[in-house]
Amino acid sequence: MTDIHATRGITDAEIEGLPAYTVTGGDWANVSDEVVKLAQDRIVMNLGPVHPSTHGVMRLVVELDGEYVRQAEAQTGFLHTGIEKTMEYRTWTQGVTLATRMDYVASVFQEVGYCLAVEKLLGIEKDIPKRANVIRVMLMEYQRLASHFVAIGSSFNELGATTMMTIAFRAREECLRIFERIAGQRMNIEFIRPGGVLEDVGEGTTDYIREHTVDIKRSIDEMFGIVGANPIVAARFKDVSVLSLSALMALSQTGPGLRAGGVPLDLRKTMPYCDYETYEFDVPIRDKSDAFNRTMVRFDEMYQSLRIIYQCLDRLDATEGDPVMIEDKKIAWPAQLSIGADGQGTDPEHVKEIMGANNMEELIHHFKMVSEGFRVPAGQAFAMIEHAKGIWGCHAVSSGGNRPYRIHIDDPSFHNLQGFSMMAEGGLIADAIVALAVIDPVMGGVDR
Repeated sequence: MTDIHATRGITDAEIEGLPAYTVTGGDWANVSDEVVKLAQDRIVMNLGPVHPSTHGVMRLVVELDGEYVRQAEAQTGFLHTGIEKTMEYRTWTQGVTLATRMDYVASVFQEVGYCLAVEKLLGIEKDIPKRANVIRVMLMEYQRLASHFVAIGSSFNELGATTMMTIAFRAREECLRIFERIAGQRMNIEFIRPGGVLEDVGEGTTDYIREHTVDIKRSIDEMFGIVGANPIVAARFKDVSVLSLSALMALSQTGPGLRAGGVPLDLRKTMPYCDYETYEFDVPIRDKSDAFNRTMVRFDEMYQSLRIIYQCLDRLDATEGDPVMIEDKKIAWPAQLSIGADGQGTDPEHVKEIMGANNMEELIHHFKMVSEGFRVPAGQAFAMIEHAKGIWGCHAVSSGGNRPYRIHIDDPSFHNLQGFSMMAEGGLIADAIVALAVIDPVMGGVDR
């Protein structure tokens, strides 16, 4: 007892005046030994399931030996929404509304990928108007920009570089303004439809887009100027959270993380869709999949997205007035809903036409199409696109009805999270946050 009391500032003279107790029996000796053993063991710590550094509702279980991570595990399932099952009870068109809400940071990709699968089932892939494909490509590339802004900005914010996040979200705001101008909504725009797009871009939209794209590029340049040659960033990101080429392949990694390791896999080049083969752009790669190169690949991809966007704008100017929806009225949305120049509301002229007494047949067709939808021949189809986070796939099964029999989504964030353990184990606990940030998972897509 003397040593224990001495640590509390009690003198020997004071100890002599205290009563002494002898504890016998029980398992006190075993308890004492266990306390000593536990003091030498590693600590298991939870990050999440609600934690600002987990990019959503996710739980990280890390076993620590001091400041070092000896074992790491990413646990998902806390944001399960049942979207895939809900799709079985909605029409094929209504499925767009659900698909767009999976990875809510990159929603346009899900809309396009889902519609491509439906169009395969319908056998109308080659009937999609070229102008509709141009609009699809342009929206996807703006969505790629917006997603990468979130990935880069949030990853640096978690390390204390708040300025990077403010610049990134300011630039993302410009992308959202463009979505609002075209579709009337900033996120989850529900603009892509089987057979084309909901409506054409409004008058003056291409000039509006060009004006705002200048600001987007300026923000990319500003962000890259801060971190591109910054020695602090290099020291913090280089050779951190590394995955070897063999690990990338074995763990089914995809997207910027895979291309950072030197694999030029991009479906826009290898399995083109929406006429991507007609655009000029490069697939950026690096020589090592570490935190630094993953970030640099995203920067490189943003510059390539700008190249594609300017080509889209030129094509939109050249094809003004062309259709944006398939001609088959049994599939096409019955009328175009025109959005005002402010991105709000429905065009009064359209309402007058569609609700007019002299146009009852079109009104009935409109009602039937919206309420019941179209029927899709029995069969199954699988469509893949190059999502901002990697390869995204949609498996659609039809029983011949007006709604899906089954829908299953293959989300890139789910695959990429499988690399987290290998990226984090052996490094510092602070580097585990970096590993997660450069993976850039969104749990809405993982759990669905």
